Amino acid sequence: MKNLKKLMVLSVAALVLSACGATPSSSSEPASSSEPASSSEPASSSQYVPPVKPTTWEREDDAEVFDKILGEYEELMNLAKAEPDENTRFVKYAKAEAFLMDAAVMVPTYSRGGTYAMTRIAPRTVPYAMWGNDDDRLKSMVLIDHDDNNLFIKASERAELIELWDAARKGGAAYDPKAYLEGKGYTIADKYQTSFSSDPQTLDVLDTSKQRDTEFIVNAIEGLVEYNNYGVMQPRLAKAIPEPVEYDYDEDTKAYKYTFEIRDDAYWYTADGQQYAKVTADDFVAGFQHMLDCKAGLEWLCQGVVAGVNDYLKGLCDFDEVGYKVTEDGKLEISLEYKESFFLTRLTYSCFMPMNRAFYESKGGKFGDEFDKAAETYLYGKASDLNSMVYNSAFIPAAFTSQSLIKYAKNPSYYDAANVSLSEVSWIYDDGENPDATYAAAKNGDYAGVGLSIANGLLDKAKNEGLFQQFGYVTDTDSTSFFCGFNLNRGTWENGTVKSNQTEQQKIDTHYAMQNANFRRALQQAWDRATWNGVTVGEELATAALRNIYTAPEFLTLSASVTFEGHEFSVGTPYGDLVEYFLKETFDRECETSDGCDGWYNPEEAVRFLDLAKAEMGDNWAKVTLDLVCYSKSKNQVAYARAFKESIEGVLGVDNVEINIINTEDLDDYYNSGYDAANGEAGDYDCFYGSGWGPDYGDPSTYLDTFLGDGQGYMTKVIGLF
Repeated sequence: MKNLKKLMVLSVAALVLSACGATPSSSSEPASSSEPASSSEPASSSQYVPPVKPTTWEREDDAEVFDKILGEYEELMNLAKAEPDENTRFVKYAKAEAFLMDAAVMVPTYSRGGTYAMTRIAPRTVPYAMWGNDDDRLKSMVLIDHDDNNLFIKASERAELIELWDAARKGGAAYDPKAYLEGKGYTIADKYQTSFSSDPQTLDVLDTSKQRDTEFIVNAIEGLVEYNNYGVMQPRLAKAIPEPVEYDYDEDTKAYKYTFEIRDDAYWYTADGQQYAKVTADDFVAGFQHMLDCKAGLEWLCQGVVAGVNDYLKGLCDFDEVGYKVTEDGKLEISLEYKESFFLTRLTYSCFMPMNRAFYESKGGKFGDEFDKAAETYLYGKASDLNSMVYNSAFIPAAFTSQSLIKYAKNPSYYDAANVSLSEVSWIYDDGENPDATYAAAKNGDYAGVGLSIANGLLDKAKNEGLFQQFGYVTDTDSTSFFCGFNLNRGTWENGTVKSNQTEQQKIDTHYAMQNANFRRALQQAWDRATWNGVTVGEELATAALRNIYTAPEFLTLSASVTFEGHEFSVGTPYGDLVEYFLKETFDRECETSDGCDGWYNPEEAVRFLDLAKAEMGDNWAKVTLDLVCYSKSKNQVAYARAFKESIEGVLGVDNVEINIINTEDLDDYYNSGYDAANGEAGDYDCFYGSGWGPDYGDPSTYLDTFLGDGQGYMTKVIGLF
């Protein structure tokens, strides 16, 4: 899964990807193949209120908290997964998502994009897809050189390019942004520079689920297939995209099997560009086992999907019983546990990338029970040592200096080097502390683009200089969903410079209130997200990127009509409309689920839910103090925190709910308190909106599985669990 951070400094890296019209990626199947606990459909969200308020602080058991609050959600998810009809499964997923929204353990905020920017990058020149890692691949990017007359691409010409792309996608003339831009007098550049705000922790794409790692390394590692800039899947290391073959998984199940032939002209290269070995089917088998051994949060994308994975991870079988093998004629064979219509969409995510077995073992790597990442002899994939990996794609890492510079150089020996438009890609460290310097660097051609925010003053600066009027545009939104998590079972109140001042009694009062569904619903509907978002992007774009449900509402549409619980959903119904129906009809909640509006903000409903919560808690009710961590060197972060505080306290009353902003000037402490927290217990906050999720493959479960229990769901840690 691609777990995304949101520092809210409008980093150049974030805006450039949005400017390209790219879309991101993230996660997957449950860690077990448990059957539904019941065949009946849960009717409504549970409203768990602890029967006895504790007198001393003691953290509860995560599994018990999850079962009380989200147990019915997991039942609904199991029922959806067991549904053989694809369109009916989508409807059942929508009901599960409606439950999740009604439970109010998290509140979606926005998608990536929907901000003002100026850029030198031509739109739609990197892979275009709603899932996977491909949108981070930069080899096909087209951008202009900087000169005094052409600081950026004119907004009007960018709009024309998008029209040309759209026409080409619909069958018109091929999209050729290079020819268009040269015809307008621009010079095409071959070097791309952007920014980064957090060091990658590894070069091993199979040992990480963090975007801060994968956004770099996927430019040097290539898999079986890849989406092009029209959003069409193409073979890469595979010679062709195969059709599935049906086989008997067991006596009761018909499953799918795929066989890939690997191209003959792809090789591994060392950091100094020397050819190391040919890419073979065994590289994919070695990589798959290594990914499972690492248990870095990728393995559950394959559990219950690829045959034998579940048993291997439980230690019940050897890897040779897993459905990932080299055939006698040297091809890669992948056997599934069932017929999954969208399996090929999974292959663009990093857990299916290859790894050269011999090189891995030369760096101390082992497999199965012998794998030990902590061993002193294990030197594979170290971020600080570019020689600890071999690479098989368009670029080879050339430099890495912590909190300074990351540089990748074009691999001239790459089999498709003729179609690689860039000779060099560089990321320059920028923590967002000095937005004026970032702006100046973009104007001077050091960066390929810059985001323009109200809070950091750059929007006004660009307008006053007359640049916004000529070059300013609104970045594309995508399928990424950021959200605010409410900590249901907090266990940490100090992390470096992030220190809570809550008393022991306040800890008890806050925890007790957070267990109450109506209290969480009060927070959900008291948050004016449009005003909150507008403090950085401006009033005109305040709602442009707002998202109201976890799954992108246009992620899919029904390809056939479905009758479910007496209601007929017609062909072409968008997924978001399905969720909206269940919110209203099953859970009695009103919310417009489409993007671009604040569907949850309703002060009257917020006060009503608060009154219900106070009535349920009776004499045990007490004022609630909620900690919110803020990276105080970022003007955007400060503006966001103030707006959140003003909204919640303004609607619910500071006598009832107080938002305590914990400021830190240490970026690492900010990340460690939330985004980089090891688990739910380590989260040092009560509310956290610095994390997000991008889908890994083409099914709603790629989002919804992240909130399954028992550690199966990657994002439950953001709500304080597992």
